[in-house]
Amino acid sequence: MLERKLIDTAQVPGGAELQLISHGRDHMITLERNELMSTRMQFSEEQLAELTIDRLTAERPHMLIGGYGMGFTLRAALARLPGDAKVVVAELVPKIIEWAKGPMAHHTGDCLSDPRLTLDMTDVADPIAEAADGMRPQFDAILLDVDNGPDGLVRPENDKLYSPRSLRQAREALALNGVLAIWSAAQDPRFTRRLEKAGFAVEVREVRARPNNKGPRHTVWFARA
Repeated sequence: MLERKLIDTAQVPGGAELQLISHGRDHMITLERNELMSTRMQFSEEQLAELTIDRLTAERPHMLIGGYGMGFTLRAALARLPGDAKVVVAELVPKIIEWAKGPMAHHTGDCLSDPRLTLDMTDVADPIAEAADGMRPQFDAILLDVDNGPDGLVRPENDKLYSPRSLRQAREALALNGVLAIWSAAQDPRFTRRLEKAGFAVEVREVRARPNNKGPRHTVWFARA
């Protein structure tokens, strides 16, 4: 039996402590007894990127991803996007990027050095607000895999990201025909209605955690203004 080993911990600003755990060549990030993400189950995070790109009309997409996590969504996006696309990743926890470059480097590959990538060490709410206020270009896609979805575990402030006000701000941060895509560990019909009240046309997809149609069922919302 392979032993689970605690590699490091990270304090989320204003929130909980995360643990990076190894299990053979696999890694997981946990919060207490909750497994937030794992290299054994990454398909739904990859589909967050894949299915969003399928819905884009821009020839040179400008994409915002929040946050980095284990990089599943970023790597899937870079594999599909053209060479002149631009991707901004907003990550609040510096240790997450340290882990990506250190203990998990064999998973990370060269995605963090991709010339299309801009890494912002900030709350993803900041670039959304800046794009909504005209302080930076609007995004063709905003992909949110923050906390556990609209019902957060890691940081109380994350709930504000899914509030009616923040959703309206995200709508203003999108370019014409832009897509807001949100990953969640569970279904949430109330959040679907909240998106609709914020002025979005909403499509809800259920995606398995593993590509063989096994593992937990996760939810992805695709919202257009």
